[in-house]
Amino acid sequence: MKILFLPLIILGKLAGFIIRLTGRLLGIILGCALIMVGVFTTMTIIGGFIGVPLVILGIILIIKSLS
Repeated sequence: MKILFLPLIILGKLAGFIIRLTGRLLGIILGCALIMVGVFTTMTIIGGFIGVPLVILGIILIIKSLS
């Protein structure tokens, strides 16, 4: 069961590392930027494979910054 959540755990640790490196406010701004880039990239058919993980990483980054 742990193997199923491994990608989310890795993304959470990456988001925590980015927040420790940049700070909370910059982490929120960076998360919003990643969400916007991910949404615009998802609008293309080929970019969907890159855009969806960017949106997920942006959301996790914002959640980690707020907590």
